[in-house]
Amino acid sequence: MMNSEAHAELPGVSTKKVWAIGGGKGGVGKSLVSANVAICLALMGNKVVAVDLDLGGANLHTCLGLPIPQVTLSDYVSKKITNFSDLLVSTPISNLKIISGAQDELGMANLKHMHKNQIIRKLHELDADYILFDLGAGTAFNTIDFFITADKGVLVVLPEPTSIENTYRFIKSVFYRRLKMIEGVSDIEHLINESMNAKVTAGRASPAELMKKISDVSPDVGYRVRQEMGLFRPNLIINQVRSQADIDIGYSIQSICRKYFGLEMSFPGYLDYDQSVWQSVRKRKPLLIEYPNSKLVNNFDRIVNRLIES
Repeated sequence: MMNSEAHAELPGVSTKKVWAIGGGKGGVGKSLVSANVAICLALMGNKVVAVDLDLGGANLHTCLGLPIPQVTLSDYVSKKITNFSDLLVSTPISNLKIISGAQDELGMANLKHMHKNQIIRKLHELDADYILFDLGAGTAFNTIDFFITADKGVLVVLPEPTSIENTYRFIKSVFYRRLKMIEGVSDIEHLINESMNAKVTAGRASPAELMKKISDVSPDVGYRVRQEMGLFRPNLIINQVRSQADIDIGYSIQSICRKYFGLEMSFPGYLDYDQSVWQSVRKRKPLLIEYPNSKLVNNFDRIVNRLIES
């Protein structure tokens, strides 16, 4: 499936990478992507931890062929477990472990700020080459903040209007959340709020236009904002592709994000529509392991290698 490579690490230099897989809508295949990207990375010889952060509906374990884990993040928040590493659960794939999201406590979907920051810190301290966040759908602050803390953000989109619209909404939410976190923007926060709440009219309320306004009002703040927001380069995966028109949606979203948000978005690849997906879920078997001849194997191979290279 993938060429196995020796994983080298320079003494004293951390090569740990944190990737977040999200999207604006439920049912677009975030857990499918998270599980199989994790499998690909593990088969390449990397130590991988996949973390189910869909705290209101965790199901990453199913995509990895596991029963419901006996320990979850809710056990850590409730202090039933005090050692964070005890949440790690082995999978059938060598080098790959999972931390499950909450299965029982409804309140976990609305984590307190203190608990969220504690979990983020502990996740980034895990001993792994790659840590993958499988995020919940929507634009709740917890989801957005988990996405922002990652080194690389990946958005999964279906080639249909509702998914595309919600993807733009997700990007907008992350954009403004990141913007407000930049040091020194308090003096121009009124401009941010006006832009965030305005309806789009001939581009005058676009985030790209906001960046120009900030630079006009305060060149120093404008410089810092452009430096920081230039680091926001989300990656896009189109799922369930049936035609070239579906693939072209990825390039269209790239173009719109460049024009409207002033952001450079990467498009590392797409996933063909394949019935082996639902068959693997029904069998509770990892897709790439159960169906090694599926065309999705090449899809994931291309996507993962491009994500690594970028």
